[in-house]
Amino acid sequence: MSRQVPIGNLRNIGIMAHIDAGKTTTTERILYYTGRSYKIGEVHDGQATMDWMEQEKERGITITSAATSCSWNDHIINIIDTPGHVDFTIEVERSLRVLDGTVGVFCAVGGVQPQSETVWRQAQRYQVPRIAFVNKMDRVGANFFNVVKELQDKLSANPVALQIPVGKEDTFTGVIDLIDMNAVIYDETSKGAAFETIEIPDEYKEIARTYRERLIEALCDVDESIMEDFLNGEEIDNRRLRQAIKKGTLSLTVTPVLCGSAFKNKGVQPLLDAIVQYLPSPLEAGKVVGKDENTQEITRRPSDEDAFAALAFKVMNDPYVGQLTFVRVYSGVVNVGDSVYNSTTGKKERMGRLVRMFADKREEIKTLYAGEIAAVLGLKNTITGQSLCDPASPIILESMDFPEPVISIAIEPKSKTDQEKLSGGLSRLSMEDPSFRVHSDVNTGDTLISGMGELHLEIIVDRLKREFGVEANIGKPQVAYTESITKNADENLKYAKQSGGHGQFAHILIRIEPAESGTGLDFVNEISQGVIPKEYIPAVKKGVEEAMLTGPCAGYPVVDVRVVLYDGSFHEVDSSEMSFKIAGSMAMKNVLKKAGPIMLEPVMDVEVVSPVDYIGDVISDLSSRRGKVLGMDTRADVRVIAGQVPLAEMFGYATSLRSLSQGRATFTMQVSHYESVPTSISDNLKVSRGGQSHG
Repeated sequence: MSRQVPIGNLRNIGIMAHIDAGKTTTTERILYYTGRSYKIGEVHDGQATMDWMEQEKERGITITSAATSCSWNDHIINIIDTPGHVDFTIEVERSLRVLDGTVGVFCAVGGVQPQSETVWRQAQRYQVPRIAFVNKMDRVGANFFNVVKELQDKLSANPVALQIPVGKEDTFTGVIDLIDMNAVIYDETSKGAAFETIEIPDEYKEIARTYRERLIEALCDVDESIMEDFLNGEEIDNRRLRQAIKKGTLSLTVTPVLCGSAFKNKGVQPLLDAIVQYLPSPLEAGKVVGKDENTQEITRRPSDEDAFAALAFKVMNDPYVGQLTFVRVYSGVVNVGDSVYNSTTGKKERMGRLVRMFADKREEIKTLYAGEIAAVLGLKNTITGQSLCDPASPIILESMDFPEPVISIAIEPKSKTDQEKLSGGLSRLSMEDPSFRVHSDVNTGDTLISGMGELHLEIIVDRLKREFGVEANIGKPQVAYTESITKNADENLKYAKQSGGHGQFAHILIRIEPAESGTGLDFVNEISQGVIPKEYIPAVKKGVEEAMLTGPCAGYPVVDVRVVLYDGSFHEVDSSEMSFKIAGSMAMKNVLKKAGPIMLEPVMDVEVVSPVDYIGDVISDLSSRRGKVLGMDTRADVRVIAGQVPLAEMFGYATSLRSLSQGRATFTMQVSHYESVPTSISDNLKVSRGGQSHG
C-alpha cells in the first residue's frame, strides 16, 4: 500500500494551551469540518471525541494527549490534543518532542495564563514553530488586541495578526482577513459550516489598513525584497506575503495570530488553512540528529529511502488490545511483522500490528512511512523516549527530560487479593507515565506513589480502581523534600577490613561543593598517575550515589552536589570494586554532615483569579501559608494575584479558596523552584522521620 499523501502534504501538529482555553473544543471543530466526525462533541457534556477517558468526561478536562488525524485541502493533519493542567505537563513535553508545529490556543478573556507560558517555553525549547489562535471571542470581556499585546509582553513572542475580529462578545460575527483584505462572516444557523466572504465593512476599513501595514512591517525583517518594495511604496502581492509568513514562522521569528470562537463554530476553517499554509511538513522540519553506538553524531533525512528510525513517545494501556506504543517515524519505512532494533536497550522488537489512531478508535494499517505518527501493538520492552531503528543501521535519537515528582502519598491495598493487582497496576501505570514514580519508604516500609500534583495522583488512584480493579487506602499527601549542602567539605576515608584470606581495602579523598540548582550529582574524577586504578572509579561513584539517596537531615534524597575524587590509594591484593563502593558510600555520608546540610522544599508559582470583593481575604490567606505576593493585575472585572507559596502549605487550597470567595475565585499553580525550609519546620520533619536515622 502506498502513502496516503506525499510527505510534503503531511502536518504533525499539537494543540496546546492553559486549562480551559478551549483546546479540546477547537480540536472537535477541526474534526467536524474535515469530515472526520459527523457530530460535534462538547467537553461540558462529556461527549468530546478527544476526551475519551472516563476521568476526562467526568471532570471536563484533558488528562492524556490523544492523537487523531484528518484531511484538509489534500493534506493529512495528524493532531495531538494535549492537556492544559500543569499536573499533566509530561504529556505536553513528550508530544512537543515529536511534533513539527503547534497551535497555541489562548482565551480572549484570560489572555496569556500561567500554563500557557509553560507550554510556550516547552515549545521554545524544542524549537517548534507556532501559530496562535485567540479563542472565545464571543465571551464577555473578550479582547483580541489585549491578547496580542500579552503574547509580546509575557511570552517575548513576535505576534503578527493575520486577522482581526468583526464585532466582539455577543456581536462577534466573523473575521477580517488582512492578507486578502476581505471579511468572512459566519451564518449562525449552519453550525459555522456556511459563511460568506464580503467586502470589509466601512467602519473596519481604517483599522484593517493599520493592521495590514503592521503585518507587512513585521515581514520586512523576514524578507528583504518585501522591505524594499514597502519602502518604495509598491504593492506587494499576497503570494509573497504568505511565503514570508511561512518563512518567519519556520524560523521562529514571527508568530501568526488568528481569532475565532470554536464553541460558536467561527474561525476554524481559516485556522485549518493557516495550519496547512504556515506550519512545516516533515520535509521542512528537516533532518533529525542522533548518535550511533559509538556516540558519534549521525543524521537521518525525512525520506522513505533512508534507514528506518522512529521515537516511541507514549505508552498506553488499552483494555481491549493491551499495550499501545505511539511512535513518530523520522525516516524510512516499516511494515507489520518487521523486526526492529531498540537502540536504547539493545534489544530486538517485532512490529506486531500497526494502527492509525482516531482518539480511542483504531484503524489497522500495513505500513508506516517517514513523517507519520501511529501506534504499534506487540512491543514488549519499549518505553517512552526510546529509539527504534533498522537493526543494520542503529541510531539513538535524543530522548526527553522528565520532571521530578513534587508530591507523594502512601498507598496500601485493602485486602490480600488487591495486593498483587496493586503492584501489577502500579508498574503498568509507571511504564505509561514517566512523571509518575513508585517506591518504598525506607523508614516505614510503606509503598509511596509520587507525581506532579494532587490531581495527578487522584487520577492514578481512580485508574487503579477502574482499570485494574484495585481497592486501596491512601494516606495524606506528602511533599517531595530534598536535601542539599551550603558549603565545601573534605573527607579522607580509609576502609580496611581483615577477615581470614583476602581482606578489603580502599582509601579515598573526596571534596564536595554546592552545585547549581537542577544539577543532581556532578561527579568529577581528578585521580592522576593511577593512585586508584580506573576500574575502581565507577564503584566509588556508585557508593556516592547510594549515600545520596538518604540525606543527613531527615533521610530525604540529596541533590545539587559536586563531588570531586582527588586522591587515594589501593592494595594490590585486598582492593576490589566492592571495597571502593563501600568507601565511597561511607565517605559521602560523613562529608555530607560537615557541609552544612539543609532541607529544600518545592515552591509553587500560584496565580489566583478573584473578584475584587475577596482580594483582601485571598492575600491574607496566602500570607498565612508562608506565601509571597509578587504582584496584582486587573483583567476585565477580576483581579489576578501572582505569588509564590511552598507546596507544603497548598494542600486542600482549592476547598479553602472556594469558601473564602463563595466559589467565585479560581487558581492555578506550577513548580517554580526549590528553596531551603525554615529551621522550625525542618526540625519537625526530622522528628517525624525519626531524625538522623540514616546519618
